[in-house]
Parts: sequence; C-alpha cells; structure tokens
Amino acid sequence: MSATDHDSDADGDDRAVSVSDLPPSAKLVYKVLEYEGSLTQDEIAAESRLCPRTVRYALGKLETQGLVASRVCLDDARQSKYWIAD
Repeated sequence: MSATDHDSDADGDDRAVSVSDLPPSAKLVYKVLEYEGSLTQDEIAAESRLCPRTVRYALGKLETQGLVASRVCLDDARQSKYWIAD
C-alpha cells in the first residue's frame, strides 16, 4: 500500500492533493503550521485544541507524506520543532 502511495507522490508533487487525502486531524495540523510557522508538538496541540496523541498521529501522517519536516528544538532537546517542508 505504501508503495502505491509513494508512486502517486512521485507522479505529481501537488501539496493540495496530498493534504486533501489525509485525515481531518492531519489537515488541521497542516493548517496550524501553515499559519503559525515552526511549532513544537505541545504548541500545535494548544493551537489546534487537539489532544497530544491526535497531534502525534497527524504529524506522523504528514511526515510520511513528506509534507512536514522536524528537528530537535534548541530550547528543549526533549521536544522537536515541526514546520511545512519546502
């Protein structure tokens, strides 16, 4: 299943189509990152009013699709910062 998802992404790198295929929580997290910029998981949960577990799930879906990137937060190494991938 993931092989076909990867093939469809290679054919057309249209972010709108990729985001539209995701669950509603992933769409909301994507929009929060689009409007607010780079945020930690806790900040995304606060902005979106989703529970942390749902945010984790949504970020996983977004990272799998290559729509979101992350790195360790310099302020607190226990957390990661997430942003929309270029």
